[in-house]
Amino acid sequence: MAKVIFVILDGCGFDLAQECCGYLEHMAESGNAAKYCVRSQLPSMSRPLYATLLTGLPVSSHGIGNNMMSRKIETDSVFSLCSEANLETAAAAYYWMSELFQHGTFDHAAHRYQLTKAGNIHHGLYYFEDDYPDSHLFLDAEFLRRSFSPDFLLAHSMNIDHAGHVHGVSSMQRSLAAIKADAVLAALIPGWLASGAYVVVTADHGAGAHGLHGGNTPEQRTVPLYLLGSGIQTGVFVDHTLDQLWIAPYLCQMLNINAGREMRRPEVNIFAQ
Repeated sequence: MAKVIFVILDGCGFDLAQECCGYLEHMAESGNAAKYCVRSQLPSMSRPLYATLLTGLPVSSHGIGNNMMSRKIETDSVFSLCSEANLETAAAAYYWMSELFQHGTFDHAAHRYQLTKAGNIHHGLYYFEDDYPDSHLFLDAEFLRRSFSPDFLLAHSMNIDHAGHVHGVSSMQRSLAAIKADAVLAALIPGWLASGAYVVVTADHGAGAHGLHGGNTPEQRTVPLYLLGSGIQTGVFVDHTLDQLWIAPYLCQMLNINAGREMRRPEVNIFAQ
């Protein structure tokens, strides 16, 4: 059974990744990864797009229409589908992921560390400060991988998005956050691939001129997608923009589990013929 490590670089637009994520760009350029351009759903806000990335559904279907809606969603998600297929799941992520897919309202003392198997996210390490270092976050994910060997592992970092909000979309701080995240991934991804896992790296949204997001402009909606692992058709495929709704069914394909009942069938094949 294949394993998948799903990395969300929160707020990392396509142009920023191309400018600053030299390791990921190298892997695609050298024929060791696939690189795609993805158009995010609307609104281009974090919590609605977390729901979309992991359910394959638009806001009008999953119902999380803004960042203030903190309820647990009941529709199929990659986490719930893994649980139904008896696969192990884990997440090192911002606490909104816990609220959406695990706990509902987040209890900071009770829910931050979840190391005993429960719910659809069987093991979780959640943070709640936007400046929680990405270096720590990715090592939280590595701890979960080494400790529990999950079939599906989410690693969700926040520093790029935070830097954009605080310092602006064209700031050195935002670029540096992307460079740092890419550097940590450069240290971890070879080991992940050696373990036989697929690695999927994308973003929820980009950012507009003031470091904000939520609306319908290319800067806010265009994000990268890097795919690594055995059987992936490698190369740079950015002439055709993929639909963000396809990410969840792609994850299901990699995990070899049935997609959710409402998930769309992707129109682009990511696997080598």
